Amino acid sequence: MTGMKKEIIEWGICIVIAVVVGLFLKYFIGVPTLVKSTSMEPTLIEKQRLILNRASVRIARQMPKRGEIITFEAPTSGEVSLSQVDINNPVAKYNYPFSGIFSKFVYHVLEIGKQSYIKRVIALPGEHVQIKNGKVYINEKELDEPYLANNVVTRSDIYSDFIVPENCIFAMGDNRENSRDCRAFGCIPFEKIESVVWIRFWPFNLFGKVE
Repeated sequence: MTGMKKEIIEWGICIVIAVVVGLFLKYFIGVPTLVKSTSMEPTLIEKQRLILNRASVRIARQMPKRGEIITFEAPTSGEVSLSQVDINNPVAKYNYPFSGIFSKFVYHVLEIGKQSYIKRVIALPGEHVQIKNGKVYINEKELDEPYLANNVVTRSDIYSDFIVPENCIFAMGDNRENSRDCRAFGCIPFEKIESVVWIRFWPFNLFGKVE
């Protein structure tokens, strides 16, 4: 083997290792992201930059806590109609068709063509959720939500009185009047949760852990 060929092979191996390590870190450990909507205002503002913690969900397999901000895979349908609602099984629908292993890899690992939502965990498995009188109630007790702006009213025409199914969470945006969330499409299965929002690193004057 000539020196040139050996060098090309060595460079090729280094590139492959770098790509594999990069994908592992991105999928299992953490990844930076950009806030692209106003649904989490005033907590998160459009164009702020965050670091997402994926290890807690994908390695430790920990269910996020109430109040934590998470990202999750967007359901197939952004909203279900009243005629489609099964209040005994209020789980978001995921029916993405894949033609093979490669298309799954591109979608789930490379995340090309994948849409995700960023919302706050409101209720956990087995909890009774009621949205009434502009407020949220968990197991008949009004939920204290200090992260909301003043005079925020929470409404839901579809999912307003239900039990969160096992291994699922119920999440909403802080900007209740301008957020497409679980009120429209149902609870999110644990396996569809991608990460917990960890640090805001831009703008620098707001650098720190996101609450």
